[in-house]
Amino acid sequence: MKDDNFLRANNAQHMWHPMGHPGDAMANAPTIITGASGSSIEDIDGHRVVDAVGGLWCVNLGYSNDVVKDAIAKQLYDLPYYSAFAGTSNPPAIEASYAVREFFEPDGMARVFFTSGGSDSVETCLRLARQYHRIKGEPGRTKFLSLKKGYHGTHFGGASVNGNNRFRIAYEPLMPGCFHLPSPYPYRNPFEETDPVKLAQNIAAAMEDEIQFQGPGSIAAFIMEPIQGAGGVIVPDATFMLLMREICDRHGILMIADEVITGFGRTGDWTGSRHWGVQPDMMSCAKGITSGYFPVGAALMSAAVAEVFEKADADGAIFHGYTYSAHPVGAAAVTACLSETQRLDTKANAGPRGAQLYAGCQALMAKYDIVGDVRGGHGLMTGVEIVSDAAAKTPMDPATMKRIQVAAYEAGAMVRVGGNNIMMSPPLVITEAEVDQVLAGLEAGLRAA
Repeated sequence: MKDDNFLRANNAQHMWHPMGHPGDAMANAPTIITGASGSSIEDIDGHRVVDAVGGLWCVNLGYSNDVVKDAIAKQLYDLPYYSAFAGTSNPPAIEASYAVREFFEPDGMARVFFTSGGSDSVETCLRLARQYHRIKGEPGRTKFLSLKKGYHGTHFGGASVNGNNRFRIAYEPLMPGCFHLPSPYPYRNPFEETDPVKLAQNIAAAMEDEIQFQGPGSIAAFIMEPIQGAGGVIVPDATFMLLMREICDRHGILMIADEVITGFGRTGDWTGSRHWGVQPDMMSCAKGITSGYFPVGAALMSAAVAEVFEKADADGAIFHGYTYSAHPVGAAAVTACLSETQRLDTKANAGPRGAQLYAGCQALMAKYDIVGDVRGGHGLMTGVEIVSDAAAKTPMDPATMKRIQVAAYEAGAMVRVGGNNIMMSPPLVITEAEVDQVLAGLEAGLRAA
């Protein structure tokens, strides 16, 4: 490793960072994170903070799980790579597929298709949804429905169903045939409806209307996050996902649950779908599948969907996949991570610590007028919406949001800013004292606004 002077001098000079302006990164050097343990990270200057972002919604087990690290290290020596394209397999992939299928069995999932991450997993679900209908003799089912404020990755398919124009405008035209419904977002919605139950019903009615307008026989799938993450931690009413499931069933539309963030205990249940009592037809997952220690994702299929492919003629062949699908090192990480996730029962900690974080943020809302809305209360996902005018709900300007984030970091908490939202998704092993530190850091940020 080069010395600190080299790292500082070359920071952002040669590498473009995701989700940011390359010129700004050159002018304002990114924080260099050099180490981590437990639920905390440390930067190049030795400043240590609680990571309230969990890496990027992903380091569920914290940074110190040696069981997963040792599994990765051992597999690098046993078999560092081999392709899993048709004709060859590897022992870790076989074991990981069994473990994943077993973990998601209560959600109705029966098969797993390994990918390199969440965007890949969403892309796989979208592609296979179209192929599913083609096999069944309905090739006209090519369209997709999704929710505004939803996030489904950055591939062209995922960006096309994304409900945030930040990920769309600079890259249009995107994939045709993608249509968006209002988000279940009581603080801001076109119906001006603050009652979550009534809002869910309004969106269900809008979905029925859109299906009739497009033609029920033209729609392949509806994709949604059980709780919208990157859109600002938008928690729907408990009836919402069930309403969407019923509409999909009525019109022969596949339901895809994007569990990239909500899977593996973050909601206080093992999956977001299970949290709302819904079994989808397909699921996309990643992040917590390895606690972020190795880039792995998975697309999951129900038994009914799998049967259509497995009993088809040549049309059932899947000409889709990735060089790193079922990577043996990644597969070893998956098996170890799932075992540790269940051993530690991380969902059991996500509930009370999430409630603590949510209640603390609600107390800050009562104290600071710039806090317009607080969302969460379902596991370790909390969103704080910052406004410059509470009555008008005017989104706070980017410079102030950055100032809040920097002040929070200096006070001991790494939080994430998305637009005028502060989003927190700490490791699921975070302690009560560490949540208190996050809240203290956030309050320091609010004072600095």
